[in-house]
Amino acid sequence: MIPFQPAPARLPPGERIYAVGDVHGCAERLQRLHALVAEDLAARPPARAVLLHLGDYVDKGEDSAGVLDWMSRPNPLPAARIDLAGNHEAAMLAALDGAPGDVADWLWCGGRPTLASYGLPAEAGAEAWRAAIPPAHLGWMRGLARFHQAGGYLFVHAGIRPGLPLEAQAPEDLIRIRQPFLSSEAAHGAVVVHGHTARAEPEIRHNRINLDTAAWSGGPLTCAVLEEDRIGFLRA
Repeated sequence: MIPFQPAPARLPPGERIYAVGDVHGCAERLQRLHALVAEDLAARPPARAVLLHLGDYVDKGEDSAGVLDWMSRPNPLPAARIDLAGNHEAAMLAALDGAPGDVADWLWCGGRPTLASYGLPAEAGAEAWRAAIPPAHLGWMRGLARFHQAGGYLFVHAGIRPGLPLEAQAPEDLIRIRQPFLSSEAAHGAVVVHGHTARAEPEIRHNRINLDTAAWSGGPLTCAVLEEDRIGFLRA
């Protein structure tokens, strides 16, 4: 059984959300984590289940191609699935459009391992990369959402700018912000569940929950299990 603790917000009765932190090319861990979710769903079927990913599927880790192949397939789990965009997907797509500055930025921030996972040299250039990466992978990334709201929670990749309503948030902040969001003690109107900033353990604060536990560099891949007014964790 999953050990639960009090959560800083609440979901409607009967709803459960499995929120997965930054994957960063860890395809085998992602598949193992999905298997743990499937086991929990079979043991404790809820009225409504949602499997939600917080973005950053690619870069840094060794098998981004495997992650995108897995994620672009039909969802095998008995749960609705919501996949959010991270800054690394945005950087990859911008680089594939071919602007020299965007190419350099992506290679610097972790794109080389992603290209290697496709068997592509970094020197080949954007046109060759686009031709070799499956259209299904690119189409899936281009369709990612920026946020999701449920109960007392707001799910985004990086965070929000404190003091602004959701409709006034800059799309780039949702996938890239760190400060002043991380140090803010303000009530945001919802508890923000995010990744983007790696920590050794999940952070649970009164106004945010951080699920990036650096899977690509040796930490676990973390999934928060949110239901009613409690939270537990699955790790792979």
